[in-house]
Amino acid sequence: MDRRTVREALGEDRDRHRRKALKSRRRRMQFLAMAVCLAALVAVMYGGLSLISWLRRKPQAAMQGNVSGLTLDESGNVVKTEREESGTQESGPGESSGEDTQEALSDRVVYSQEELDARIAEVSTQARQEGAEQVLDSIRTGLVDGDTVVETLRPFYPDDIIVASGGQYHFVPIDRSLLQSQLAPENLNFLESGEAQYLVDGQVVSHKGIDVSKHQGTIDWNLVAQDGVEFAFIRTGYRGYGSEGKLVEDENFVKNIEGAQAAGIKVGVYFYSQAVTEAEALEEADLVLRQIAPYTLDCPVVFDVEKVSGNGRMNKISVEERTHLTKLFCQTIADAGYTPMIYHNTEMGALMLDLAQLEDYEKWFAAYTDTLYYPYEYKIWQYSAKGRVPGISTEVDLNISFSSLWDETE
Repeated sequence: MDRRTVREALGEDRDRHRRKALKSRRRRMQFLAMAVCLAALVAVMYGGLSLISWLRRKPQAAMQGNVSGLTLDESGNVVKTEREESGTQESGPGESSGEDTQEALSDRVVYSQEELDARIAEVSTQARQEGAEQVLDSIRTGLVDGDTVVETLRPFYPDDIIVASGGQYHFVPIDRSLLQSQLAPENLNFLESGEAQYLVDGQVVSHKGIDVSKHQGTIDWNLVAQDGVEFAFIRTGYRGYGSEGKLVEDENFVKNIEGAQAAGIKVGVYFYSQAVTEAEALEEADLVLRQIAPYTLDCPVVFDVEKVSGNGRMNKISVEERTHLTKLFCQTIADAGYTPMIYHNTEMGALMLDLAQLEDYEKWFAAYTDTLYYPYEYKIWQYSAKGRVPGISTEVDLNISFSSLWDETE
C-alpha cells in the first residue's frame, strides 16, 4: 500500500538484482523437481482409473464356462470362486441354478492372473506417457502464457494455499474451520479499462473504490467522483521502518478526507503499522482516533499490516506477536465505536498471522491478479496498484467491495 515510503526509508539495495537472480535459479530447480513429482502422481492416478475402467468393461460373458481364477466385484475387491464344469452351482434353500445362477453372479467378472498382469503393464506404460505429458503440457502452457510458477502450480493443489516467500514455495493447508470465501470466480468481470466488477444474476453488485496517501499528490475529488468511485480509504499516517519507529502523520490526510466527503464519496481510513510492542500498537490506535474524531466515517478503520522489503522492524516479530498486536489495535478501535478492518495479502494471511484469532474482524485482501484465489472470507479486494482515475495524476490502488461498506438507508 505504501511502496514509495518503503523505498524512501530503506533506500535502494545495490545487491538486489544479484540476489534475485540466485533466488530465481533456485526456484526454477525447485519447480522442476515438483513438476516431476506431480507428473508421477498423476501417472499413478491415471493408471489406476484406467485399470478399473477396463476391468468393469470386461464382458460378463467371461464368467460362463469353466473358469478358475480371480473374481472382482464392483468395488474392485478380489474374490476367489470356483464353478462346476457344467456351469452350475449346487442350489441351497431359496437359490436357483443354471441361468439363474449366472444372473446372481452378474455383478462379478472373472480374470486370469495373466490378463491382469498384462493389463497392468499396459496401463502403467500408457499412464506414464499420457499422464506426464498432460501435466507437463499444462505447466508449459501456463508459463508460456506469462503465469508465475505459483500461479501455474495452484490449480494442482486445491487444498493448499501456495505462496512464495523467503526464496521458497510454501504449501499451506487451507483451514476449513475459518470463514470461507463464498465468491464465485465466474461472476468476476473486467472491463476494457481494467476495472473489476462482481456480478450476481448479471447485475453489478460490487462497489468501486480507491485508497490514497500523500503519494497521490493533490487530488481533484470531484473528477474522482464523476468517474464512479464510490468509496475511498485515506491514509492517516504510518510508523517508520527503522529501529526508532517514529510515528508520522500523512500530510495530506485532512485535505483528502475533507475533499472526498465534499464530493460525496464514502470514506474510511487506514494506518500503515510497524508496531512491535503493545505500547506502539496502542500509540498507533490513539493517533488514528484523534485524527478521525472531527469526522463521520462511512467505512472501517483499517490496520494495514504488511511485510516490508528488506529489514522492516515488524518483519522480525513472531506470528503470535503480530497477531496479538493486530488484535489489540482492532479491539481499541472497536471499543471507540468504529468498525475495525485488517488489510493483508496472501503471504501475510498464510504465513504471518493466526487468522483463527482474528475471525471477529472484517478483512481487506490485496492480490494483483485477475482471479479469486484466496480461500478465506474478505469484504474488499485490492486488485491493482497501477490504476488510473481522472482527478489523480499518479497511479492509484484500485479496489472493489463485494457488498456495501456503509448504511444503504442513509
